[in-house]
Amino acid sequence: MAILKQQYAGFLNSAAIHNFDSFLGLALFDFNVISKSSLLPNSINLTISDNEVLGKRIEHFFEYCVSASQNYQIIAKNIQIFKQKITIGELDFLIKDLIKEEILHIELIYKFYVYDPDINEEMHRWIGPNRKDSLLQKIEKLKNKQFPLLYKNETKEVLKELNIELNRVKQQACYLVNLFVPYSLKHETFTYINNDCIIGYWIKFKDFNSKRYTSKQFHIPIKQNWIVNPKYCDTWFSYDDIYKQLHLQYAQKKSPLLWMNNGDGSFERFFVAYW
Repeated sequence: MAILKQQYAGFLNSAAIHNFDSFLGLALFDFNVISKSSLLPNSINLTISDNEVLGKRIEHFFEYCVSASQNYQIIAKNIQIFKQKITIGELDFLIKDLIKEEILHIELIYKFYVYDPDINEEMHRWIGPNRKDSLLQKIEKLKNKQFPLLYKNETKEVLKELNIELNRVKQQACYLVNLFVPYSLKHETFTYINNDCIIGYWIKFKDFNSKRYTSKQFHIPIKQNWIVNPKYCDTWFSYDDIYKQLHLQYAQKKSPLLWMNNGDGSFERFFVAYW
């Protein structure tokens, strides 16, 4: 239960991709409304299976926050849309705004991106640590697939069953990100995004041999715990031990997240890129 509370605390401390109410043409859900007024981690009463992946945990945390809020009410979640018994998509959440008397279709996104300055265009530079996805790819998927799903005839039938009129529904993205910038740029300010999302840096595998690392202690968290504050970790490894673990990840072309204990009560989070 303790680790679940730590994960939930990390979720509450997450920041949205932008401070404004829209981003690259997407209307944004105001996460602060529920995160700042939500129950403290020690007060939560939430059960999640140990093998539940991070994405599903985030869905549970979001649902819990919304349910505990006085401003919102969940109408439905994970609404699968079928066409001739084949799933053509899913709506993450349908929520009622009790203050504005509005129905919201919310798509929940929770991502980790690193900034690659070698890519030409600014907004193309935010990519997944293993280079398999990117911020703009997700934006395009939201615009071209996930949001248009609401207007399919098959979805209209589902809305009708829920007594929801399509023209009353507003679409918003709850887009939460954890950003990591190159070590050499960690004191810079970045355009177009909420800089509160920057929680760490990244280095290349070959750079993990500098003197600033050899005397420290480290931990490679499982992905479920990527959102946890490193201060809660009680298992640390020496540089030599963690280097062996890193080398295995490097051989598999994976870029692990590393926690570093500086020994003075401070901690750092960074990705070690295989590329």
